[in-house]
Amino acid sequence: MSFRKHNDEGFTGLEAAIVLIAFVVVAAVFSYVVLGAGFFTTQKAQETVYKGVEQATTNIQMIGNVYGLASAPATGIDQVRFTIGLAPGAPSINLEKMNLIVSTPTYGPTTLTWVNATTSTKDLNFVALKNGNATLGAMSTMTAGDQMELRFNITAVPKDTKINVEMRPGVGAALPFSKTTPPAITENNVLY
Repeated sequence: MSFRKHNDEGFTGLEAAIVLIAFVVVAAVFSYVVLGAGFFTTQKAQETVYKGVEQATTNIQMIGNVYGLASAPATGIDQVRFTIGLAPGAPSINLEKMNLIVSTPTYGPTTLTWVNATTSTKDLNFVALKNGNATLGAMSTMTAGDQMELRFNITAVPKDTKINVEMRPGVGAALPFSKTTPPAITENNVLY
């Protein structure tokens, strides 16, 4: 009887090569998945940063003075007017989505919404007129280069009283400001 001795050395090397190739393939797939998830996460983080900057910055800026009109100077100022514009590079603003929050020491805060008209209802809404021109009608969108005069009627505010206004656009940060009625009220007043 003859016994043949089998030489398995070559076969063991082939098995090792197959295992090595399998590890390389698995590592390549795993690294592709990890890199893909990393790129996706980076893209989402970038979108979040851009959205955060958009929400945190105010796109609205005040232009000029804030005026208070009094139909009956003895009772106080009953209409407020001021002009706004867009900051350089800011996107258009839909005024229909903007709110004005108005308060004084005696009343408020009251939320005013945009109305498609040339005059506002007291303590209810505001109007936006391009360049203060009522003949053009109310405007619902403000684009780059536009100057909109916002007008709203309020309950009469007496002399030496602070009026707080906060403009809250649909997108972007709010722009608050406070003005005080003058010590002697006339029909047309600059609030300081």
